[in-house]
Amino acid sequence: MRKAGRITAAARKLAGEMVKPGVTTLEIDTAVRKFIESQGGKPSFLGYHGFPGSACISVNDVVIHGIPSKRVVLKEGDLVSVDVGAYIDGFHGDCAATFACGEVSAEAKRLIEVTERSFWEGIRFARAGQRVSDISHAVQQYVERHGFSVVRDFVGHGVGAKLHEAPEVPNYGPAGHGPRLQPGMTLAIEPMVCQGDWQVKVLRDGWTTVTADGSLAAHYENTILITDGDPEILTRCGED
Repeated sequence: MRKAGRITAAARKLAGEMVKPGVTTLEIDTAVRKFIESQGGKPSFLGYHGFPGSACISVNDVVIHGIPSKRVVLKEGDLVSVDVGAYIDGFHGDCAATFACGEVSAEAKRLIEVTERSFWEGIRFARAGQRVSDISHAVQQYVERHGFSVVRDFVGHGVGAKLHEAPEVPNYGPAGHGPRLQPGMTLAIEPMVCQGDWQVKVLRDGWTTVTADGSLAAHYENTILITDGDPEILTRCGED
C-alpha cells in the first residue's frame, strides 16, 4: 500500500506540474500513464468499468470523472482536478487534487484551499475508536462554514486489493455513525466541494459529473492508514 501510494502521489504531482495554458487533458493523462508504468505499476482507472483514461481530469464545473481528451485545451483561469490511482504488487493507491491553471480568481483559490483544508479537518478524526461519520461530519462542517457545499452523490471509500472497498466514507452527515475505525484500515478520503449548490448530474457519456448549477468544483483526496495513533498519509511524496 505504501509503494502504491508513493507512485500515485508522484503521478498527481507530475500532473499538477503540467497544468498550464495550452496543454490538453489527454497530454496530462498520457504522461500519468507512462510514469505509472515506468514505476512498474498499472493505472488503476484505465479500463475500470470501461473508463478510457488513466486519470480523471475534471475542469471547472466538472466535479469528477472528466474523460481526458485532446479537445479539452486548458486555458488561463481554469480549475483542473486530477484524480489518479496506481496498482502495484496487488494493491491500489488513490489520490486527487485541484490545480489552478495560471492566475485564477480569488474565489477559485479559496475553493481550492477550503477543499484541501476540509480533508485535513476530517482526518483529525481518522483515529482508532472513532466512527467513519466523525470524519464525514468534520468535512461538511468546515466546508459549509466557509460558504461552499459538499457533494452527496459520491463518497470516499475503503481502498486496498480493490480500488473501491467498504466502508463508504461520505463527506457529510451527523457524527457518531458508521463502522468504528480500527488500526490497519486503509481509506480514500476525498472531499468533493461545489462553489454553489451540491447537486450534480452525470452527462450522457456516463462518466463526466458536473455541478447542476454550473458553478465551480474542487476535489482533494489521499489514501490514509488508520494506526494506533495519528493516521498515516500513504499518498505523500514530499509535496506537503
